[in-house]
Amino acid sequence: MAVLRLILGDQLNDHITSLQDIDPAQDRVLMCELTEETTYVPHHKKKLVFFLSAMRHFARDLQKRGLNVHYDSLDENLHSFSDAVKKQFTAPDPITGQPVAFEKLVVTHPGEYRVLRQLKALKEELNIPVEIRPDHRFLATKKQFADWAQGRKQLRMELFYRQMRKNLNILMQDGEPVGGQWNYDQENRKALPSDLQPSAPLGFKPDAITRQVIQQVSERFPQHFGDLADFHYGVTRAQALQVLEHFISQRLPRFGDYQDAMKQDQPWLFHSHIGLYLNIGLLTPMEVIRAAEKAWQNQAAPLNAVEGFIRQILGWREYVRGLYWLKMPDYKKLNYLNAKRPLPEFYWSGKTRMNCLSQCVKQTKEHAYAHHIQRLMVLGNFALLTGLSPDEVNDWYLLVYADALEWVELPNVSGMILFADGGYLGSKPYAAGGAYINRMSDYCKHCTYKVKEKTGNHACPFNYLYWDFLDRNKETLKGNPRMGLVYKNLDRMSDAQVKAIRMQADSFLRKLDAGETV
Repeated sequence: MAVLRLILGDQLNDHITSLQDIDPAQDRVLMCELTEETTYVPHHKKKLVFFLSAMRHFARDLQKRGLNVHYDSLDENLHSFSDAVKKQFTAPDPITGQPVAFEKLVVTHPGEYRVLRQLKALKEELNIPVEIRPDHRFLATKKQFADWAQGRKQLRMELFYRQMRKNLNILMQDGEPVGGQWNYDQENRKALPSDLQPSAPLGFKPDAITRQVIQQVSERFPQHFGDLADFHYGVTRAQALQVLEHFISQRLPRFGDYQDAMKQDQPWLFHSHIGLYLNIGLLTPMEVIRAAEKAWQNQAAPLNAVEGFIRQILGWREYVRGLYWLKMPDYKKLNYLNAKRPLPEFYWSGKTRMNCLSQCVKQTKEHAYAHHIQRLMVLGNFALLTGLSPDEVNDWYLLVYADALEWVELPNVSGMILFADGGYLGSKPYAAGGAYINRMSDYCKHCTYKVKEKTGNHACPFNYLYWDFLDRNKETLKGNPRMGLVYKNLDRMSDAQVKAIRMQADSFLRKLDAGETV
């Protein structure tokens, strides 16, 4: 009997398990653009173009392979997976005039918990067999991560990363890490020299399919966040492979030194810009890792760059996916610091006197992209220090970035950025004052505030917000062993200093709540 094989929008890979053992003579592949998937958060316009165009190109490629592909576009106005699947089980075949008697629905395990819940409900709702197959695109299965995590009070990425290096023999020699150490993070924190100009990222001119998607997104989602101009992302596997090769040859050699750097009006720097291709299936993690490892073996890139890059994929990417499935659905509800403040309007407009924030929001709006330090130590740091609601912050990160799917976004935001999980992911809150931003960027040189001033009308808000955050959460955080030194520094402050910090922070937060420009 025929099998209906559902391909989700982030499963654009020829070797996805739902396509294994396919019978081209009778099976049907279903791909669908759904109202619910485009609007459950109002995704960035460029994110929508990227996903929809990549899906359409992938469907075309499957058809060229001789597969029977049914593709429901936005014009079909289907709301949910239930609508799309029900249509396939009940609609008459164009040749026989009768509905196809599908034996079952086959789908690869989705990346997001909410989608898994919907797929499981299909069996009862439509009275059809549903086979959910594992997603082999990841290097650690859910069970492998759960086994590693069992019995551990704290789930530290570094320990997981080392175990993965050993298991997969990546950057290893005779059972030991090449170079004699596991982690070169201390060598990856240099500020960008003023005279160093990164090369332009590899981009692609939109073809007819992408131009049609751009037009549809413009017409159908005019109120969604983000700019549509200058869409240049790849939308096929061939283009994604070109981006990877360009990064390995042009950017990887300097990536290690400057991966944490930020620069005025420079969104791309030496980063890879491949997270969106990995997360949608156009690239696989192992081929990316091996390409970087080969560059080191060929002496085309230094070890600190290669190890730092591989750690982001083999370490963080695999780790946050494992933690997500281990802790969901309860993980999404966590709010350890009881943060409740609404998201400020400038996260949409970029209209703030704080130049670093304005730069990061502007680049996010233009490109549906910002690199990890901008997300963590500028946008995220402000959200942490001011006590923004985890729900609102998570929704924002999920909708604004083209590489954002909940499995990767939620642990990074709730765990790494907001410490909302109380330390499952990070050993301490990643809070910082203006000095860190000044050290890693030239943003402060272009700002109306003065990063050297701790309080006063011209003081950088990050400075007093940092100490106010520590003071405000003292009872909760003081027992954290990694916070001992900063709390000793706070305790050394005079009553007058603490009072000045509290008053200035309170004034700032009142303005923020009132919607005034800060």
